[in-house]
Amino acid sequence: MSGAPGRIAVALFGPEGQGSFNESGFAGAQRARKQFPHAPIDVHWIAPRDPAARAQALRALCDSGLDLLVAHGGQGDEPVSRIAHEFPDTAFAITQGSWLAPNCASIEALQEHSAFLAGVLAGLASRSGVVGHLSGERVRPGLKGRAAFAHGVRESGTGCRLVTGFCGHQHDPDRAYALMQQLRSAGADMVFAMIDGGRVGVTRACREAGIAQIGNVLDWVERDPQVFVASAIADSGACVEEAISQSLAGQLRGHTHREHGIGERAFVRLSIREDLAATFDTALAPWVDALASGAFKPST
Repeated sequence: MSGAPGRIAVALFGPEGQGSFNESGFAGAQRARKQFPHAPIDVHWIAPRDPAARAQALRALCDSGLDLLVAHGGQGDEPVSRIAHEFPDTAFAITQGSWLAPNCASIEALQEHSAFLAGVLAGLASRSGVVGHLSGERVRPGLKGRAAFAHGVRESGTGCRLVTGFCGHQHDPDRAYALMQQLRSAGADMVFAMIDGGRVGVTRACREAGIAQIGNVLDWVERDPQVFVASAIADSGACVEEAISQSLAGQLRGHTHREHGIGERAFVRLSIREDLAATFDTALAPWVDALASGAFKPST
């Protein structure tokens, strides 16, 4: 997987222009375009959810002649695993994924670090003693993030209860809204939402019920501080940028999984609304240090 590539494609899974996770990936591709103005970097939106259809879409891209294909997100594990062997001269990189091959690497921003901190914060800040989690598809990154959040809630030492569910689709606001009604009925006053285009359904439910939301991937506190009390940032777009940069430098290697954690703020951090930060920053600081040093690892 060495040598300067020619054509580069970045595959984003979901409806075009939807979702913060894909927004992050698109931003990473755009930064790479500015950094490497002479490299042909194309972005392709893969709308189907079926893994076979996604694999076929990636196959069509590779058939056109690619040197590097970056599949953005854990949703890329399955389709890339189906086709990578067909294109041994094409380099593949999966962000937030785990599948590896001689011509496939993965680069991951450790969402579990910021998700764990979000769980500690939620456990400390909840007034009802019940916090919620929701996500869309049951893919590995979503399961890891949920496990870390649950671990953080437990480590808060408050006895706070967690209610959780997957609505089955990252980009369906109605499904997300319906699941929010279940979490609301269970008594949750704070919800960690790991979702993409469906987030508008979560936010609508939060506004209606006065539920505080914790976002992920991007800094949602900065965007909407009335609803968001925190955001477990894991900038997967920085992983897209790194994959392209490493490939152009001839440094991308197959069978390698590179991780970036809370010690690298460009990739991972917890954003907290100012009023809560003043109250809970001191309590969270030892956890940040332990995660950054590797002395503590959240459950995944």
